[in-house]
Amino acid sequence: MVNKIKTGILGLDPLLEGGLNERSSTVVIGSAGAGKTTFAHQFIRRGLLEGQEGLFISLDENKEQIIRDALNMGWDDILYYIEEEKLIFIDASGKEFQVFIKRELPDFVSKWEGANIRIAIDPLTPVIWATPSRYQQRELLGFMLKELKKIGTIVATLEEHGPPNLSAPETGIPMYLADTVIHLKYRIGEDYSRELHVVKMRGSRHSERMHRYKIVKGLGIIVTDRGYKRKSSKENVEVLKKKVMERMKKASPLSISRIEKILNELEDEDIEDINIDELAEIIAEEFL
Repeated sequence: MVNKIKTGILGLDPLLEGGLNERSSTVVIGSAGAGKTTFAHQFIRRGLLEGQEGLFISLDENKEQIIRDALNMGWDDILYYIEEEKLIFIDASGKEFQVFIKRELPDFVSKWEGANIRIAIDPLTPVIWATPSRYQQRELLGFMLKELKKIGTIVATLEEHGPPNLSAPETGIPMYLADTVIHLKYRIGEDYSRELHVVKMRGSRHSERMHRYKIVKGLGIIVTDRGYKRKSSKENVEVLKKKVMERMKKASPLSISRIEKILNELEDEDIEDINIDELAEIIAEEFL
């Protein structure tokens, strides 16, 4: 039986039969602003909260920008995990990717032999753009994912530049190689919306529907079934706090402390269009 690990994405695990398969690879595809890096941060952070180590491989942004992104989301404990060496960064931006993947990466993996860590790769796109041959793309990406699965579970992001049906040339090979593919659909304009679709998941049942999601500071990505309706309430946060704590009576003091910190930083407008009962249930399930 495959072990499941929590994604850290609020509301997502029930759609994946409990979470991601351990030592699998997941590719999260989305356009700019869809929340791909936020997804990667949440995945890593969930493991850190459980005492698991995290590895963040950046193929584009530098370490400082990644840290700023986390701090802007209200996740200031990232500084503690870096100081304690629980979160390790590999900045491969600007490197020759073939050298990095074929020579440097295996040496790193050998040093972590026997580990079971969470790994984020953000994004895969530079490798694809820097490798014109599709055969080489498949060889490099396949080798990288295979090596990293030896030491843990992977979430990699991929930029979406083509049609919304994921038929662009740069998406084909990563989608084929990955064990799980999640599409973050982000539309801007009169029909502004965010929808999450689990495209495939090897060895596990998963939802085949579209699910609405929202990004909220402190909470990150929230996936819901009931959608969003605009509400005018000035007590959203207080109501949410009450409902969450009612569900968390058996939780550990540490879990309650973490939740209280998150909820205390929320603003009413952050959650004014989310069903409060559903959000309370999602938060309680995540931290119980």
